Amino acid sequence: MTATEQLRQEHEAITLMLAILEKLCQRLANGEKVNSEHFGQVLEFIQVFGDQCHHGKEEEFLFPVLEAAGIPHADRMLDVMHEHEHCRILLRQLVAAWQKHRSGDPAAAGAVIRSAGDYSVFMTAHIFKENNVLFPMAEARLSADRQQRLLEDFERLEIEQIGAGGHEQFHKTLDFLKQTYLG
Repeated sequence: MTATEQLRQEHEAITLMLAILEKLCQRLANGEKVNSEHFGQVLEFIQVFGDQCHHGKEEEFLFPVLEAAGIPHADRMLDVMHEHEHCRILLRQLVAAWQKHRSGDPAAAGAVIRSAGDYSVFMTAHIFKENNVLFPMAEARLSADRQQRLLEDFERLEIEQIGAGGHEQFHKTLDFLKQTYLG
């Protein structure tokens, strides 16, 4: 596996979690009770796996390596750093709306649904851009050896951010929620 293949696999996991988020929001929209623990697991996955780990790998390692490989300011050229920041803003809005909903605010369900929709739409477009523009640029410029060193950097970041085995635990949570909400 190459570093960019790993990042694409993480995009698949994030996309799957967005589908689970959509199912939870459909339940909210129908006036059904939503399992708070499960919604919290979705938010934690997005915050830790998606932002801290996945975006962290890109920001701390991939973008500097691309610049060193002759793609000056690849992060700014494609505006992906700005998009990462926008994702964080949308995520904070979603978390705040969910907290209001959990505290009993009757109007907050609508805010959760809107925030989740905004986040999902934005992330889907962002993932498409990275998969179809950024990663092919990286694959064209990075040697197999450089891709391997990136994978090693990614592993260290995961251990620092979520601890040994944390990545696997997030995938177990994803599998459980997938089975629960998507069948």
